[in-house]
Amino acid sequence: MQTMLLCKGENTTVLTAPVALSAVAEGLSADVSALLLGPQGKVRRDSDLVFYNHPVQDGVSVAGMTITADLSRVPADVHSIVIVVSADPLQPGAVFTRAPRLTITQPGATALAFTAPDFTSGETVVVLAELYRRGQGWKVRAVGQGYASGLAGLATDYGVDIEPDQAATPSPPLPTQSRHTTAPGADPVSLSKVEQQAPALLAPARQASQALADRGIVGRRAAVYLILDHDWEMEELYESFAVQAFAERVLALSANLDDDGTVPVIFSSGREPFLEEIRLDNYRGRIGQLHTQVDWGWGNVADAMRRAVSHYQESGAADPAFIVVQVGDEPWDKAEVRSLLQNTATLGVFWLFVGFGRGKLAFYKNLNASASATFTNVAFYDASKNPGSVPGERFYTGLVDAFATWMQP
Repeated sequence: MQTMLLCKGENTTVLTAPVALSAVAEGLSADVSALLLGPQGKVRRDSDLVFYNHPVQDGVSVAGMTITADLSRVPADVHSIVIVVSADPLQPGAVFTRAPRLTITQPGATALAFTAPDFTSGETVVVLAELYRRGQGWKVRAVGQGYASGLAGLATDYGVDIEPDQAATPSPPLPTQSRHTTAPGADPVSLSKVEQQAPALLAPARQASQALADRGIVGRRAAVYLILDHDWEMEELYESFAVQAFAERVLALSANLDDDGTVPVIFSSGREPFLEEIRLDNYRGRIGQLHTQVDWGWGNVADAMRRAVSHYQESGAADPAFIVVQVGDEPWDKAEVRSLLQNTATLGVFWLFVGFGRGKLAFYKNLNASASATFTNVAFYDASKNPGSVPGERFYTGLVDAFATWMQP
């Protein structure tokens, strides 16, 4: 039978029928498990972890290294199912070097296969794939996210609270819902807080910290904002997880600059900008949840920029604002964008336009191209067509370079 190969971040439709997801891990003993998640990307109750000591739950079962999900029997309040492979805790020191392989089969459908890039950072747990609802049907996404923080780190990300001494045992207990809260503080979020609430963001947060240190502004504070282009031509990048991954990297940067682990997110579309937020305790799948509430349109960047400035001024923040604006194409009202940039130059607002997508971006690239340019609070960073392919160190250097120059006394 013909097999379709999936790349990391790629998704495709599956039938609303039983689907088998089989993992193979070479070089070490491993276990496979599944997490049933509600609309906020968290487990609903204790029994939502399906593993060898609790092998059946709401149409999802595990046998050996295979998870079977009868999608027609999955309750409506389960919005996604995450497939996880973990190193056997009876093998102390065992880590993934070669990534596990995943095969996905359904009766009467083309088989799917996915192998994530190999791991190099001592990962002991890997999220291989995610089944998620789309409209009246289901899709599967190849994920390939590794965790060096083990089962405890994975559990925290999905709203599961496992005691440290229990997480290392060969038979982990059933989960309880996390009761973590995010409290404002006077200083930037500590990396220990990132490790507790979003351990998968710890590595990018450290990369962002190094980039800030290299530019001499480690410890400085700023209110971080994120504006996302919701032009209809961006649909593929939302579906492929590229926009979610980009937002996660910005959130990891904000943990080094902001005081509450929260980034206001504004979607620019053809209508009134839609403002929400992404936090350390809710970031997983958050962009996918939010953007479905926004109409597609020709990205109205100027309106989204005004909304960000209004929010910043109304907040009464004493620190400057670092507003990251993701753009996929030229703005339709260039004069209005230029006017906004000029009018905010004295407000303590720095604008970083980050370009990725298929559109033309000459307007943003050339904002400061002439010798007479007056936009000292504006920069452009070309993150390529897929920012996820840019190594973390280079990505954060591009993200903070001009901002750091602007922040210098």
